[in-house]
Amino acid sequence: MAIPKHVSFVTFDVYGTLIDWETGAYDAFAAEAQRDGFTIERDELIPLFYEIQQQIQAGSYELYAEVLRRTAIQIAKRLGWPLEPSRSGFLPDSVQRWQPFKETRPVLTKLARKHQVGLLSNIDDKLLGQTRRHIPLDFDLVVTAQQVRSYKPDLAHFNECERRMGTKRGWVHIATSYYYDVEPCLKKRIPVIWVNRSKEQLEPGQKKPDAEVSTIREATKLIGVG
Repeated sequence: MAIPKHVSFVTFDVYGTLIDWETGAYDAFAAEAQRDGFTIERDELIPLFYEIQQQIQAGSYELYAEVLRRTAIQIAKRLGWPLEPSRSGFLPDSVQRWQPFKETRPVLTKLARKHQVGLLSNIDDKLLGQTRRHIPLDFDLVVTAQQVRSYKPDLAHFNECERRMGTKRGWVHIATSYYYDVEPCLKKRIPVIWVNRSKEQLEPGQKKPDAEVSTIREATKLIGVG
C-alpha cells in the first residue's frame, strides 16, 4: 500500500501517539510507590507495563480501567512492591492527568481544517472522555475498545471504523505502536504511518509500514498538512 494522494479521513491511536502515557503512568506509579518508601525506575516499569498489559488484554474483554488495575497489581508483585490490591485504582485514576505531547493540539487543529479526524483507542469511554478534555476537538469518529469489546491488535476497531466510514478509500491511520496498530493495518491493507518515537528496530520478518516518522507533525506533512 502507499499513502493515498487524496486523503479524506485520518485516524489516530491515542495513548503513545497523541498522549504521553508513558510519562503519565510512570508518574502515577512513582507517586504511589513513594507512599510506601519504594522507588520505581522508569526504564524498569515501562517494559513491564507493555508485557503485562498485553497478557491481560489477550484474555476475555474487560473495561480498560480494570486492565489498568490488574496491571498495577501484577507490576507491583514483579517489582517486590507490597501494594495492597485495594489501592490499585491509583492507575486508572491517573489517566485524567496524562498529558498530550506538545505537538498534539496544534497538529490536530490544523489537520481538522482539511480532513475528517477520528480516534481508534484501546480504552473505555469514560477514561477517553477524561483525556479528551486535554484535546478540545470535535472528532468525526471515535472507536474504543469498550464499543467493540475487543483490544487491538484484533481487527475489530478497524472493521468498525471502516463500517462507519463506509469505505477505506482515502483513509490513513497514524500510530506509535507497531504491535497494536501497524500490524493490523498491514493485515487490512489500510495505509498506515508509524510514528516511531523510540526509534524501534523492526525484527526480521516484520513488514515495513507505508511510512515511518518520528513525530505526528511529520506524519501529517506526508498527507499534505504542513
